This record gives sequence, C-alpha cells and structure tokens, in this order.
Amino acid sequence: MQNSDSFRTKIVVPEFPWKISYKSRSMFIGSCFTNHIGGRMQELKFKTDVNPFGVVYNPLSVLNSLKILFKKKKFSETDLHFYNDKWFSFSFYTGFSHSDKDVYLEKINKKIKDSSEFLRETDFLFITFGTARIFEWKKDGQVVSNCHKLPATHFDRRLLSKEEIIDEYASFLKLLFKRKPEVKVLFTISPIRHWKDGATGNQLSKAVLLVAVHQLVSMFTNVEYFPSYEIMMDDLRDYRFYAEDMIHLNPVAVNYIWDKFSRSLLDNKTLDMIPEVEKILQAVHHKPFDVRSDAYRKFTEKILKDIQVLKAQQPYLDFSKEKSELLNLIDNA
Repeated sequence: MQNSDSFRTKIVVPEFPWKISYKSRSMFIGSCFTNHIGGRMQELKFKTDVNPFGVVYNPLSVLNSLKILFKKKKFSETDLHFYNDKWFSFSFYTGFSHSDKDVYLEKINKKIKDSSEFLRETDFLFITFGTARIFEWKKDGQVVSNCHKLPATHFDRRLLSKEEIIDEYASFLKLLFKRKPEVKVLFTISPIRHWKDGATGNQLSKAVLLVAVHQLVSMFTNVEYFPSYEIMMDDLRDYRFYAEDMIHLNPVAVNYIWDKFSRSLLDNKTLDMIPEVEKILQAVHHKPFDVRSDAYRKFTEKILKDIQVLKAQQPYLDFSKEKSELLNLIDNA
C-alpha cells in the first residue's frame, strides 16, 4: 500500500528475466527518448547502436527502419527526393540530408550496412514509440519517418489503430525470432508529449501505443515493457522535471529514469563497474592548465594505468579512443 507520507506514487519496475552486461550488444531505435537512454549507454562504453536513421516517432516508421536493416537494403537515386537544395530520403532524419546526391547515398548506405551488421549480432533491441499518428506521402501512400519541412498539403495524417500496430509487429517479431531466437526485445512509450495534437489527442495516441505494446508483450516470451511513460506521468508528475518548453524532459528526469532503467536491466557486476568507468571518463575530459607539466604527465599516466586495470577486469570495455587522446597529448606536449 502507498505510504500517505511520501506525497508521490512510486513506480516499481518489475524484475526482468534477463540482464545486460558490458559483453551485451544493444540497439536502441525510436523517438528522441531513445537518444536519452541509448546515448547514456554509449557514453558509458556499452556496445550500443542508437537510432541509425535518426529520431523516428511512429511505430510503422520504426518498423520500416528495422526492415531496411533486416534486408540490408541499398538505396539508389530512385529512393531519394530533392527539396530546398538538399537530397533526402523519407526513411532518414533531416540531419542526413546533403546537397550532393552521391555523398548522401554513400553516407546512408554505409550507415545501413554498419547497423544491419550490428542488428544481426545484437542481444537486446529497445524500441520506443512516441506517437501513434503517421504522415503518408500522398503520391504513393508511403509512411514517412520525417516530412523534411515539405508543405503539409503533400501528406495525409491519421491515427494508427492498435490492430495495425499489433499485426505488423507480430509478423516482424516472428521473423526476427526465427532468425535470432535469443534476442530480447524491450518496448517503451516515450513520456515526451506530442502537444500539437492537444491534451486529449496526445493521450489518445499514447493509449493506442500502450494497448498495442502490452498485447505484443503477452504474445512473445522474449518481449518485455519498461514503464518510462508511467515513471514520468505518475512518479515524477511535476513540471519541475520538464524542460522550459514543458514538453520535453529535463536532465533531472532523464537521470531518474536512467537510474530506474539501469537498476532493473543491468547486472550487478556492471552496476558496480559504472562508477569506475565514469571516473575515468571524467579524468580524460579534464582540461589541464599546462599539458607539458610533470604533474599532468603523472596524472595522465595514472589514468592510463586505471584503464589497464579496468580493462583487465572487463575485457569488453573499449577505451581505445580515450587512450589515443591521452597518448597524443603526452607526445605533443
């Protein structure tokens, strides 16, 4: 029973049947909330691929991204569009767009190749839905991941049904588990609100997503749900945990949800090691007054030794970038 003196409703995250370690490979794909958690995993040196197509908000666009990786599709000029002096694909975020068609194709095809190979070997697939509303390109009915600032008149906008989401993902998950039976899939619903739909419209969209996801969880043994949406809505439940726009999460909220996520999904050995990883990263990013001083040289040598010790404990940790930076500083001092 909830303690009346706590003045809040604490969300208890269920114990998951599997855990993540530094040996694990994880792919995060979906809305911008994915960047918060997946990005934190990358910072802490986990083997992680985050949003290879950029931020993707709706379930069908997320699924399209996964199918492209699954098939290792190679894009050609016929898959592209040109607008505002930029080449782009409706499957990729605007940040990929480029004025040179060949440069653009090379960039996105390399990303597909790399992430396709990563997905093939991944242990955990994290999927975050942001909205159940989709935009369809009127010319051919394609569901787009990003409208690339084209006029709204070029698209039809509608709300997905729970049946559409369930049917599409059930088919894909069966195919995924047939190819890689041991992979674990974890869904989340982004707590970031899509306020352009209004309060009622946002809640309706989230409700469709929640019903669809929980139906999928009940259908597969290797599929689970992490309650990031509920943690923000019912546990934190206060505007002081939002950014200035009162829609996105601020760092305090992200840290709180990360703490819940890490404690429920990372194994104990990994949790114990994270402070040591953070300590090394903070030391590497330290800006010295004088890189040529004996004090800084000794400081750097100590960090390199700490990396060596931690690497011996956990061979899967990769500090090659940090070691290179430190050695380069010493050599050029």
